[in-house]
Amino acid sequence: MRNKGTERWSTYEPFYITLNDKKIADIVITKHARQRYEERLNGDNTPHDEIGAWMWECLKQNRMVPYYRNEQDVYLIDDDLVVVAEFSELEHERDLIGNPLHRMIIVTFLGRMSETIELRDLKSYYSWLRHSRRMTLMKNSRKRK
Repeated sequence: MRNKGTERWSTYEPFYITLNDKKIADIVITKHARQRYEERLNGDNTPHDEIGAWMWECLKQNRMVPYYRNEQDVYLIDDDLVVVAEFSELEHERDLIGNPLHRMIIVTFLGRMSETIELRDLKSYYSWLRHSRRMTLMKNSRKRK
């Protein structure tokens, strides 16, 4: 996403965008995130750079906010789309003041809260998933004995 030119001659996109305490200078879309994007959001074959450009626009327009206050992994776009992202520091790259720049790695798109009710409270949803998996494992181990 860096060094992407705009429509006007000799102008460039901003060098980084601040999200919470991170200065994001690059966005990476994983293969898994691209598959989830196609399955849950856009049914056709969407290239990585198109998804990255859309994410960059969401960041520029402040449409991306943390899902929970203290958590830095899960984000909401337009108060509906749930995205899981990780951050890594870019080596040997700093802003003008000397602060480190970060790469945002989109891990997955969980889906839209308006379509999937369970996404409205992720903590209870994941605890329910862990509990149901644990109970299934216990039930299967009883069958083997």
